[in-house]
Amino acid sequence: MNSPAEPATFIHPDRVRRLNDRPWRPGRFVLYWMQQAQRAQDNPALQFACGQGQRLGLPVVVVFALLRRYPEATLRHFRFMLEGLVETEQALAAAGIPLLVRRGEPVPVVLDLAQQAAGIVCDRAYLPPLVAWRTTVAASASCAVWQVETELVVPADTASERVEVAARTLRPRIMRHLTEHLEVATEAPVQSADPPSLAGESLHDLDGLCQGIDADRTPGPVTRFFAGGHTNAERALDRFMRTALDGYAVRRRHPEAAAVSHLSPYLQYGQISAQRIAATVAARPGTASADRDAFLDELIVRRELAHNFTLRHPAWDRYEGIPAWARESLARHAGDPRPHVYDLTQLEAATTHDPYWNAAMTEARLTGYMHNHLRMYWGKKILEWSPDAQTAHARCLYLNNRYFLDGLSPNGYANVGWLFGLHDRPWPERPIFGTVRYMNAAGLERKCDIAAYVAGIRRLAVDDIKPSRNCHKV
Repeated sequence: MNSPAEPATFIHPDRVRRLNDRPWRPGRFVLYWMQQAQRAQDNPALQFACGQGQRLGLPVVVVFALLRRYPEATLRHFRFMLEGLVETEQALAAAGIPLLVRRGEPVPVVLDLAQQAAGIVCDRAYLPPLVAWRTTVAASASCAVWQVETELVVPADTASERVEVAARTLRPRIMRHLTEHLEVATEAPVQSADPPSLAGESLHDLDGLCQGIDADRTPGPVTRFFAGGHTNAERALDRFMRTALDGYAVRRRHPEAAAVSHLSPYLQYGQISAQRIAATVAARPGTASADRDAFLDELIVRRELAHNFTLRHPAWDRYEGIPAWARESLARHAGDPRPHVYDLTQLEAATTHDPYWNAAMTEARLTGYMHNHLRMYWGKKILEWSPDAQTAHARCLYLNNRYFLDGLSPNGYANVGWLFGLHDRPWPERPIFGTVRYMNAAGLERKCDIAAYVAGIRRLAVDDIKPSRNCHKV
């Protein structure tokens, strides 16, 4: 019983990795520890667990560890995540598979259930603290622990085992394996036996459940703009395919057009499969290659470059993760005069002299989202308006993680790093920025209808203060 047989659904072997050398053993169930891939659909880890349940004649039990507190996470993040888990619980229940939501740190929660399990299957994480949870469980459990890649199109170890310096170095490595990893296993999860009755938290009262979470409640839920769950993720994908994929290569740079997918929050919480998105876009008939390739490059190459960074770079969440050339250049210009200097309170309140920047920060505060092109401008201005680059980096991370629904993710950490030169190259030298890439308001005015964007955010802000339009609060 040391090695699993092939599961009923084909899962590419590159996605499956054994985390310890312990055997499958007699037990009451196969335990799937769901943490990253919070979905029942298109979930290779769940499918692998069901395959082992069929092989062993055992039921599958799914556990999710609900932390009372996660560093920097706010009520906004927890609520979106829990909205998705409600739907996941319902989808699993339809297949006869229980989802146990248990409060506590993941390691003790999982190890407690592991005492009754024949083996453990987990999904893969890319932030080092989350990777450490899996390493500890694998070292401590007395049964087999298997990990399955659920979040990337091309598994990280298949693409590269080193820190990649830019998209241009990772792209060819990914493209060599892309076709074989676009195949999505579509079979629904199958339960093999009656599961035992085990206790978990009820997801029927999210307001009550949120009361037990120790999180900042100021950036509240944004359900009016982004409601969590696989169904809403599928709706966002369908809307993008119908209204925004055609012309995407050009229109994606226009924040006033909203010609983007809005899928990043759903990807962050594993509520939709990146494989599924990629396969759907790649197979759409009539799409211009420029539009399809532009989207897939962002979804696959750029996104997986971010995961490569947080997985492999020891300073993934610190200023020291910025390339040496950029840090040295910024240091040379540390004493340059700054026409405007703001403190964090002014930035957070969006009270700068710049109406474009204020509108972008307001959008993030109200909706949990900011258009990618504006995120670049937003972060570059924080660098320009802060007393030094280290302070600017810390401010960008703080605001990114506090307000963006897709904050606290590999993409978030890498995107902040990019503002300071990560995955970029030196540019012509200029004050304050040195050789780090610069952006200004004139560039926004040339490339998009920024005035229309600002007007739209102002209308949004007015609507938000009307009691009848407020999203529900906890």
